[in-house]
Amino acid sequence: MALIVQKFGGSSVANADRVRNVARIITETYRKGHNVVVVLSAQGDTTDDLIEKAKELNPHASKREMDMLLATGEQISISLCAMAIEAMGYQVVSLTGWQAGMHTDAAHSNARIKRIQTERIQTELDKKKIVLVAGFQGINQYGDITTLGRGGSDTSAVALAAALHADLCQIYTDVDGVYTADPRNVTGARKLEEITFDEMLELASLGAQVLHNRSVEMAKRYNVNLEVLSSFTGNPGTKVKEVVKSMEKTHVSGVAKDKDVARIALIGLADEPGIAFKIFSLLAKHKINVDIILQSIGRDSSKDISFTVARGDAEEAKRILEENQQYIGFQSVELSTHVAKVSIVGAGMINNPGVACKMFEALSSASININMISTSEIKVSVLVDERDADRAVQAIHDRFFSEFGGNN
Repeated sequence: MALIVQKFGGSSVANADRVRNVARIITETYRKGHNVVVVLSAQGDTTDDLIEKAKELNPHASKREMDMLLATGEQISISLCAMAIEAMGYQVVSLTGWQAGMHTDAAHSNARIKRIQTERIQTELDKKKIVLVAGFQGINQYGDITTLGRGGSDTSAVALAAALHADLCQIYTDVDGVYTADPRNVTGARKLEEITFDEMLELASLGAQVLHNRSVEMAKRYNVNLEVLSSFTGNPGTKVKEVVKSMEKTHVSGVAKDKDVARIALIGLADEPGIAFKIFSLLAKHKINVDIILQSIGRDSSKDISFTVARGDAEEAKRILEENQQYIGFQSVELSTHVAKVSIVGAGMINNPGVACKMFEALSSASININMISTSEIKVSVLVDERDADRAVQAIHDRFFSEFGGNN
C-alpha cells in the first residue's frame, strides 16, 4: 500500500461532470489499496471571477482581504468533490489549508510555506478516509488566511507529498504531460517520458505553464517522486526526476515562451564602477526581480544598460529609476512592454557546441530579430518582439524537433 498525493487543476474540476471524473480517478486509486491525499484548485475561472468582483467594489483592496476572498475558490472545489465521492459510497473528508496544518509566512498573496503539521491528515488517513485539501492557501502566525500566489496548488501538493513522505505525487492537468512545447499552440510538440528537475524548473520559470516553478524547486529539494499527467485521457504522463535515462543524448528538451516580460533601457550611464550596483540594488530593495541584462561597451565615457522585468513590475521599476535619476546618473529611461522571451532548455546543452547557433539560425530563417540574449548551462533565452513570439517558438521547435530538422 502506497501513500499517493494527487493534485487536480482548475480545468479538471471546472463543472459537475469534471468533478465526477476527478472523483472517479481518486476512488480508483483508493480502491487499489492506496492512501490518497488530494489537493484541488478553484474551479475553472473562479479565481479570475473573484478578482473581478473585488475590483468592482475596491480596485485597491488590501492583500489580506483578497486572500480571504480568493481562498474560498478552493474550498468550493474540495467540498463539491467530497460530495461527489460521498455519493459513490466512500469515506472522505475535505480540509482547508489551515485545517490541514499548512503554516506560511505573513506575505499575503504570495506566501511561502514554513511548515506543515500533518497530524490531522494522518488521523483521517488512519480512519481509512480519502483526504481532500484546499490548495493555494495556508495560515500565518497571526491566524490569518494566506494564499501562495498563482500556481500555488502545485506547491501545496508537492509540500504535502514531502511532509507526508508520500510514495508519489501526481499533478493532473489538461495535457498528457510535459511536452517539448505547448501542444495547444505548437505543431509537432512531443510528449516527454521523463525530464530532469533542473530542466523542468527552467521551463516552468521561462513560461511553460504545466508546473509552477516553486513546486519544482520543492520537489527537487525533497526528492519528491513527481509525475505530470492528464485528468482526461488516462494516458501515462511525464516523470520529473533528478536523473533521466536519456540525459547524455538529449541536447534540448523543450521550447518555452513568456509574454509576461517588459524591457527597460537606461541610456547614457556613466562608464564607471558601481553603476550596475546602484541600479539593481534599488530594484532588489523593492523586491523587483531582474532577468536578462545587457550592458553595452562604454564609448565617450558613457554606456547603456538594458534588462527585463515582469510586466506587472515594469511601471514601478521605471518610476523608481526616474526618482533616482540623479543618484544613478543617466540621461533617459525607455520602457517597452511589447516584447516576449523565448527559450530553449536542455541538460545536455553545455557539452554540445552549436545548440545556440541552431536556435539563432531558426530565428534568422523566420526573419525574426533578436533584441537580447541570455545563456546558462541548460538554457538559452532571447528577447523578441511580442508579435513574433509564437512564430519564434514554432520555428525553433521545428529546427530541433522536426523529422526533417536535423538531429537534436
